[in-house]
Amino acid sequence: MADQVRHDVVPVYFFSIIEIMDSRTIVAPMTPAGVSAVAAIRVSGPQVRDVVRRLFGDKPAEALEPRRANLGTARDPQTGKVLDSLLYLFFEGPGSYTGEDVLELYPHGNPLIVRDLLQAIRGIEGVRLAEPGEFTRRAFLNGKMDLTQAESVADVIHSANRAELENAHRLLSGALSKKIAALTAQVKDISARLELDVDFAEEEADPDFAGWEQRFVSIRQSIQQILDSFHGKASLSKLPLAVLYGAPNAGKSSLVNALLGEDRVLVSNVPGTTRDFVEVRLFLPGGEIRLVDTAGIADRAADELDALSMKKSREVLEEADLKILVVDGAANLEKEMPAESSADVTVFSKCDLHKTAPCENGAAHLQLQVSSKTGEGLAELKNIMNTALFKDNGNTEDLWITSEREKACLEDALAGVDRALELVRKNPAVELLAFEMQVVRRALQSITGEISSEDILQSIFAGFCIGK
Repeated sequence: MADQVRHDVVPVYFFSIIEIMDSRTIVAPMTPAGVSAVAAIRVSGPQVRDVVRRLFGDKPAEALEPRRANLGTARDPQTGKVLDSLLYLFFEGPGSYTGEDVLELYPHGNPLIVRDLLQAIRGIEGVRLAEPGEFTRRAFLNGKMDLTQAESVADVIHSANRAELENAHRLLSGALSKKIAALTAQVKDISARLELDVDFAEEEADPDFAGWEQRFVSIRQSIQQILDSFHGKASLSKLPLAVLYGAPNAGKSSLVNALLGEDRVLVSNVPGTTRDFVEVRLFLPGGEIRLVDTAGIADRAADELDALSMKKSREVLEEADLKILVVDGAANLEKEMPAESSADVTVFSKCDLHKTAPCENGAAHLQLQVSSKTGEGLAELKNIMNTALFKDNGNTEDLWITSEREKACLEDALAGVDRALELVRKNPAVELLAFEMQVVRRALQSITGEISSEDILQSIFAGFCIGK
């Protein structure tokens, strides 16, 4: 994927970053810990060919071809013990994710095998365990992607719904980078004109600033448009909340199990079985949501514990993004349905036993009949939930930023443009205008990492998982 993201301009970094860049070979697992059919391990750096030779022998190392899958038996370089029979792929730098030679190993997903392979590879001279985000960091430092694209890698991994994932892919493909590059080019052009006027200020008449205000205003509008698209990661990472509520024994727990396709919640014919709210995760076409099954809400509490349960049900209901009232379709609807329901959707359960006509006091919101036993109405309910909790993102050209760092850089650039506008309108001193445009240019270049620092890079990549 990263091989397709190439740029004509290689970022210019502070010398200190290049100076301290660790050139040793790194290794880390790419898959989470635990048992699986197949695991993945990545190695990157100058010792990759030697790793192949030490694990698989001289002949496989000599016959190594880029992007060709190989089946081999990996042995411990120290003891000769067989570690696993596995597939491995070699990517020759710079045509790899990191821009260096890269080896990807695909052993069986037994944690013991993965641990033994990692220990064997780390035992080879010049190889160490990768730090969090170090593979992507090397990709950035080697010009495989800019800093906005590097940050979007984490967004691709952690997106909680499809809209966020599509936005992360747009950022990774360079959509924001292109916008920033166009803005930077405009600012550079203005800066060049201003600095030229500064150089020849004593030889020529006062510069003509006619039309400059409009150019500054245009740049300001572009920066503001990107800033307005900011969505904080805290708000994005919060999963939508759908809450099922209703009278005791209305079929809420059975409905949760039916939606999940498994018996996750205890179900009983005895009213009041659910004493506390139960939260589960449900995957819909638009993404993952929190689904809560609450304790039944009756007209009167049977005891103190029942009263506390109903209180907690009402509290979680206040936080809901989608309120789903579950009504026993075979019961007395006058008792089951509140006169003033705050529901967004009313579900008449047990429709395999009894068909229920729509209720007049529920006409203001959606109503449907569902059977947890036969599955009738479940697909329609999921579709209603998906539509309500995930907004349609039909315009695929739109994007938003999620990085606080990028937001701060844009705010710095915007402040610089505002100061330049004030100068043009009140005191168009060419030296001051040139200085402000330098400030704006540096702020924009910091977004993509064309200008950066070690502290910023450490802060960004420290939040990545090991192996990415």
